[in-house]
Amino acid sequence: MIGRRAVVERTTKETQIDLRLELDGGPIEISTDVKFLDHMLEAFAKHSGCGLLVVARGDGMDHHHLIEDVGIALGKAMYDALGDKRGIERYGSVMVPLDDALVACSIDLSGRSYLNFQVKFLVENLGDFKTEMIREFFRAVSDNGRFNLHLMQMNGDVAHHLCEASFKAFARAFRQAKTRTGSDEVLSTKGLLE
Repeated sequence: MIGRRAVVERTTKETQIDLRLELDGGPIEISTDVKFLDHMLEAFAKHSGCGLLVVARGDGMDHHHLIEDVGIALGKAMYDALGDKRGIERYGSVMVPLDDALVACSIDLSGRSYLNFQVKFLVENLGDFKTEMIREFFRAVSDNGRFNLHLMQMNGDVAHHLCEASFKAFARAFRQAKTRTGSDEVLSTKGLLE
């Protein structure tokens, strides 16, 4: 599990994304066309203990393609960087408060994707970031990272706080799940996590 890192380049007619993820820390530099997404990705990297470099440009329509494709790239990078998942905790579960907001997150790096997203936003936009895209981002990450992800709102009304608490809870749960145990074992009765 030396060098747990991955590079993903994704180019479509709608987006161009260059992403580098280092599970055990490194520089954090984020530059996308969506400033609020930059803020959330920086929060994810900081609170997960990951190094993350992202340069992403979209078609400028409504940022849907860009936000979703960054999620796809991040999920693929997480999956690739984890390798065969030997010697990791596999599970992570936290609750993160942010002022009025309280968000719970549980993750299982099982090799099977599933998203349970129960966070409700009372506004449609956070700047030029549509709140409906928060679910789509996490769906793209969990589908391409091949893991179970549960994000649940326990309290709160302020959309900015709920979104940021969601990203930070995800980050902290992932930080737990990717932690090395000191064993060479795959934490599964099947003997693999694919």
